[in-house]
Amino acid sequence: MKNTMKALVYHGPEKISLDEVPVPKIIEPDDAIVRITTSTICGTDIHIWHGGMPEVEAPRILGHEFCGEVVAVGPAVRNVKVGDRCAVSCVTQCGECFYCKTATYSHCETGSWIFGYMIDGCQAEYARVPHANLGCYIIPDKLTDEDVLFVGDILSTGYMGAENAKILPGDVVAVMGCGPVGMCAMATARLWGPAKIIAVDTIQSRLDFAVKQGWADFGLNPLKCKVVEEINKLSHGRGADACIEAVGVSPTMKYALDAVRAGGNVSVIGVFEKPFELEMNKLWIKNISISMGLVNANRIPQLIDLIRAGIINMTPLITHRAPLKDILKGYDIFGGKKDNCIKWVVNY
Repeated sequence: MKNTMKALVYHGPEKISLDEVPVPKIIEPDDAIVRITTSTICGTDIHIWHGGMPEVEAPRILGHEFCGEVVAVGPAVRNVKVGDRCAVSCVTQCGECFYCKTATYSHCETGSWIFGYMIDGCQAEYARVPHANLGCYIIPDKLTDEDVLFVGDILSTGYMGAENAKILPGDVVAVMGCGPVGMCAMATARLWGPAKIIAVDTIQSRLDFAVKQGWADFGLNPLKCKVVEEINKLSHGRGADACIEAVGVSPTMKYALDAVRAGGNVSVIGVFEKPFELEMNKLWIKNISISMGLVNANRIPQLIDLIRAGIINMTPLITHRAPLKDILKGYDIFGGKKDNCIKWVVNY
């Protein structure tokens, strides 16, 4: 293994560059070093790039959604070995602290979502994976990196959004936001047997894409219709049984709260950079439940099984592929929603 590598490094708001940096080394006994074989650019990376998460200290290698080959392991690693192909969870978890024992893995006291945030991430040639026993998941022989690439973050996030929405068979589900996370929420919401899934977004091409893929049954564009009224028409005049907010901005959050029926559920998985004011004087009487949070990513084994069984296939999200040397172009295109880019994948 060489001593230096190429990596996308954040140097402060609006400042990213492809740099030559040291290859990571094992620090803790349960660390693994993974040679990255496939990674992505995520919406959260864009938030960081633009300074939306000021707690990120520069310099920092970005990225948290990836697959790779294990090239070194610490003495306490037992679940993977050198040579294994793995999908890696964006959430690192020790399995022993208070939060892990209470199944709130995303708040692990020595882990949580830290890749590309609190520690160096995966938009590089190699990455250090803390708590590898609970963070590396072996890729079945018949599946490719791209088949399982999204289980570590956006597919797990979408699944959590649907799970927290408490969908019942026959329900009407509205998903506010038709980006990659929103589409993952739609695809996994199908597992609970809703009668209708309604996608809401201002980008018509994404709405059409979600409907074409069968992830949504209807696409509503706020620029072309009154969203809440249309959702009411599609839900017996009551409103959606469940709304999933998957953007993290005030307009989509307001749509979710206005469109959900009395007694329904609003599940929030969008990343908010700014405060949102809840109109409690109007909401308290609706008897709704609002859930939110950082993904636990504890359903990765089940998601891999669903992919292997052909029940879930999120590879259509991949619209652009390019090597690491072109990642700055990827930030511009994906971050700017240019060229109908839904998901930019980095190949190595």
